[in-house]
Amino acid sequence: MRRSVLLAGAVLAAGALVLSGCDSGGDTGADGDDTAAAEFDFTGKDVGAMEDYGVGDTFTATEPVEFGLFYRDHPNYPYNKDWLFLSELEKNQNVTFDITSAPLNEWDQRKSLVIGAGDAPDIVSVTYPGQEVPFVAGGAILAASDFVQYMPNYMDKVEKWNLEADLDQLRQEDGKYYLFPGFREEQRPEYTFAVRSDIWEELGLSLEPATFDDFADDLRKVKEAYPDVYPMTDRWSANGPIEGTLGFVSPNFGTAAGWGFGQGLTWTGDEFVYTGATDEYKDLVEFYAGLVADGLLDPEAITQDDDQAKQKVASGQALSVGTNNQEIVGYRQTLKDLGTAGDLAMIRVPAGPGGDNLAAGGRLVSGFMLSSKVQESEHFKALLQFLDWLYYSDEGLEFAKWGVEGETYTKDADGKRVLDPGITAMGINAGAPKNLQTDYGFSNGVWMLVHGSSVDLDRSMLPEEAVDFVESMSTKKVLDLPPPAPLDEVEREQVSLYQSALKDHVWQNTAAFILGQRSLDEWDAYVSELEGMNMTQYIDIVNEAQQRYAEANG
Repeated sequence: MRRSVLLAGAVLAAGALVLSGCDSGGDTGADGDDTAAAEFDFTGKDVGAMEDYGVGDTFTATEPVEFGLFYRDHPNYPYNKDWLFLSELEKNQNVTFDITSAPLNEWDQRKSLVIGAGDAPDIVSVTYPGQEVPFVAGGAILAASDFVQYMPNYMDKVEKWNLEADLDQLRQEDGKYYLFPGFREEQRPEYTFAVRSDIWEELGLSLEPATFDDFADDLRKVKEAYPDVYPMTDRWSANGPIEGTLGFVSPNFGTAAGWGFGQGLTWTGDEFVYTGATDEYKDLVEFYAGLVADGLLDPEAITQDDDQAKQKVASGQALSVGTNNQEIVGYRQTLKDLGTAGDLAMIRVPAGPGGDNLAAGGRLVSGFMLSSKVQESEHFKALLQFLDWLYYSDEGLEFAKWGVEGETYTKDADGKRVLDPGITAMGINAGAPKNLQTDYGFSNGVWMLVHGSSVDLDRSMLPEEAVDFVESMSTKKVLDLPPPAPLDEVEREQVSLYQSALKDHVWQNTAAFILGQRSLDEWDAYVSELEGMNMTQYIDIVNEAQQRYAEANG
């Protein structure tokens, strides 16, 4: 029978959701519970720390301090020791970094090696929720939840933005969590379809189709008018079939897929089931198979690389593609470079048979880990205060994103931030001689926690069309988070053996079903194949963990 589902692990572009949790009345006291972590003795470990530091205070170390930082070096803004960001921190916060870096394309691998060898610097940057789990058992990283009580801005935002349930998703079997995540005040949708707005207008088609069936009908009208091109192509297929697109589409089908597939678990309201075997997942696959069968979706989209997709859109071989507010700028530039007439617009993601839904969660974004060795540092308390200021205070978040008021930006009479006209960032002031990221070091994911901030700051660099898109999506329902199901170390090792093989089989068959290489009449056989790959054993372990948690926490 068809189940009414809530998603477990549908977090877009953010890594896998952890199979762990604990009651928000856990050890941290983040929700005011009286079982807070024991007081830590900072005697001899408070050198450079401020005696009085609270919400809204500017952190300035009482003497110069240097913190070790494992830095992700992004090719779009390679590290520069002369960045204004760094000199301002040294001047105003009395803070410098001893930087160990790794390039973006080796980041996750190098991070694992450094932590595994016990050589991690104080701060390990750019870690998405779930990526910290492999390092917990070895004791190499600090239990964040033991120390957030000394970070007043962190605690303030948890309380004001009601983030306790979100943090519960990070907790391990010991009731603690080991990542300092970035926070969003509200979930912000980023991904949708870019369509050729000139052709949509010519044909009288809406940029806010009500349902995916309506959207498919619009694509059919485009095909009738332009039979020699594909109404849609797609991208983000480097690791699996159109992962990005299936990620933002799937919640509207009552399931999770692509980047949102996570651990492959769906909470039904009573138990966890395997996402890739549900009727809802079949509905999603069947919809996309229909697009390919009807000639509406370019079949090469399931396997092609991103550059191929971009070129097809820019040359007019395809008339829509997955996008976000930054990618659409690049599409437009390529249209211009190739001399292709027309423009692109972002549509509102339609509703599907599962409802008009956003993915579950999504308010915890990329954060950082701390080496467990930092609690022995004489600067430990100063480090916690500095990180609290930079990553969680309103002042620090604005500084990391926009830079220095009066130098990189100003504020108008209404308080709106205005980037200096000689500086470009995120498409603002295109063509300006300086770049806020490359030349100054701001808006850098290493110290900006990738979009984690208030609604105002989060939207402050978005172009008007992106803000309009976010507003159009604001009426969608955000799906509830699943209950915690904390696994112990033995269980984690066991399920890790199952997860990879199951996911690979789902990915392979998702592509085969969509392309018509395998008939959907064989769906039951496909589910049986998953059962033969320990799907039932995997789900049993997770459900037993969830029940154990529920019984222990009432």
